[in-house]
Amino acid sequence: MKLRLGIPKGSLQEATVDLFRRAGFQININPRSYFPAVDDPELELMLIRAQEMSRYVEDGILDAGLTGRDWILENESEVREVADLIYAKQSFGKVRWVLAVPEASTIEGPRDLEGKIIATELVQTTRRYLASHGVKAKVEFSWGATEVKPPVLADAIVEVTETGASLRANNLRIVDTVLESNTKLIANHASWENAWKRNKLESIRMLLDGAILAYGKVGLMLNLRQADLAAVLEILPALRRPTISPLSEEGWLAINTILDERVAREIIPKLKQAGSEGIVEYPLNKIIV
Repeated sequence: MKLRLGIPKGSLQEATVDLFRRAGFQININPRSYFPAVDDPELELMLIRAQEMSRYVEDGILDAGLTGRDWILENESEVREVADLIYAKQSFGKVRWVLAVPEASTIEGPRDLEGKIIATELVQTTRRYLASHGVKAKVEFSWGATEVKPPVLADAIVEVTETGASLRANNLRIVDTVLESNTKLIANHASWENAWKRNKLESIRMLLDGAILAYGKVGLMLNLRQADLAAVLEILPALRRPTISPLSEEGWLAINTILDERVAREIIPKLKQAGSEGIVEYPLNKIIV
């Protein structure tokens, strides 16, 4: 038996393949094929645009897939949400669909959009957003390069952003947030009821969650004298508590802990000054809690 899993093609593709790599799956993509190779014989992968993923999962063409909350809502898809995976194409965080207008525009909020033209790829969600504010406006589907359309082709846009840099570069300012989104692992309802497929998906979820949790963290091992333990623990942060083990030499201990990578460079000199020896920093792929 195989699990048919959709990998998002496009802006999320590279970040998703890297996440799976850190979770332990090696995915190789041939630019001429929509069927990536993976080193797990129980998986069958297919590259699908995130915008379409939830429809194929809902229809059972795919057992599961990764796509954004935004496209699940846009398509009004009935799928099982297996996991929130807080990562995006540039960072491990959420993205926003925002209402943006030219810097010189008089539009200050959604109620100023009455009778205006709005360009966006997220048409149905934008229409629902306008309706929630009691506003009637023309919402046009944008095939791309949405940021360049105001003020000539549209009065405002609804566009996705992580940092806002592209909007600022095009002299646009954000007026409101329409929707927050993040990547989700979703499943077809019938596939989720299959015991083997559910178990496989839960294993994948655990590994992906572990890879996300390990992002930006490192492991740290060090040795120290028992007499220096209190001083070292004052310096040392930990995910919960550091693991402390006795060494074969009387009066010596080993400590193993996890910390943010950016913190390691600050505290390693302090740990050395407090009496630590044999300090080893090592990368982490997954943290399973």
